[in-house]
Amino acid sequence: MLKFAVLIGAGVLFYRWVMGRWPWEPAMSTREQALFRARRLLGVEARASRAEIIAAHRRLVAMVHPDKGGTNSQVHEANSARDLLLAELPAGVE
Repeated sequence: MLKFAVLIGAGVLFYRWVMGRWPWEPAMSTREQALFRARRLLGVEARASRAEIIAAHRRLVAMVHPDKGGTNSQVHEANSARDLLLAELPAGVE
C-alpha cells in the first residue's frame, strides 16, 4: 500500500514538473496566462482600478528605465502589461 501511495505521489509531482500546474488545477487559457503575468509584473490585484494600474506602471517604469540601469525591453514589457490590463477593464470604469 505504501508503494502505491509513493508511486501516486511521484506521478503527481512529475505531472506538476511537466505541465507546470497541479493535476487538480484547471488549465488557463493563453489570455488568462498573459493577464496573470501582467498583474504579477505590475504587482496589482485582479480587481485593480485604472488608477491603480497606471500608478503601478509608473512605479515599475521608474525602476526599470534605461536611465536608471534598466533596459528598453523591460520598459516595453511594462508598457505591454499596462496596455493589456487597461484593455481588460470594463467600459466606463475609472
